[in-house]
This record gives sequence, structure tokens and C-alpha cells, in this order.
Amino acid sequence: MPQLSIVTVYPRDGGVGISITETRAKFKNLLRDPAARTGVARRLVVGFLVFEGKAELTHSGNTDPETLRLARRHIFSATTRRRSADWDQYDRVAAADKRVAMILRPEHIYGSALARMREALAK
Repeated sequence: MPQLSIVTVYPRDGGVGISITETRAKFKNLLRDPAARTGVARRLVVGFLVFEGKAELTHSGNTDPETLRLARRHIFSATTRRRSADWDQYDRVAAADKRVAMILRPEHIYGSALARMREALAK
């Protein structure tokens, strides 16, 4: 079954970046079938967007430790819009959580905020 959870996302590499963990069903399902759908809604903005496409996963099974460490840091900074006060501690927590950097490159986008997104991209 498709997995659904509330996540924080950020624009990245022509797609949407998300942090997930290797221990959850979402990760295991995406390894089996990378087709994904992510809904995005923002406070104070009317509307929502849904991105459908293939998930690209950067995790401990396919990435060298240094690249994964930096990808995890990037996710943290982008989604929280801040830097960690202690990157070494963050690295330990992210490794213990088995954090995964997921990029969803949309093949199809729809939602009530689509016209607004197109206007913003045209500027």
C-alpha cells in the first residue's frame, strides 16, 4: 500500500527533497518500487500541490559515508532553514536514525496551487 505521512520538504535538484529513515515501511516500499507521490501544503498559502514521480534514495546501502553525511546535513539545513549548533552531534543522531535523503523528481504535478506555482516560476 502507498505510504502517507506528513514531512517537511524543500526544492532540490529539479525535484522535492525529503528526509526519511531506513527503518520505516516507506523506505522499504520505495526500494521495491520507486514510484512516489508527495503532497505539499504551506501555512498561510491557500492551496496544495501534489508531486508524482520516481524517488531517488541516498542511503547507507548505496552511498559512501561522507556523501551520505553531507546529504543528511543538507536536508536538515534546508528543511529547518537553520544550521545545527553541533554538527558532530547531528551526524551521530542522523546515523543512529538511519536518515535517508530522498529526491522526488516530478513527472506530474497537480493541485489547487498549481496556477500560483506557474506564475512564480514565470517571474
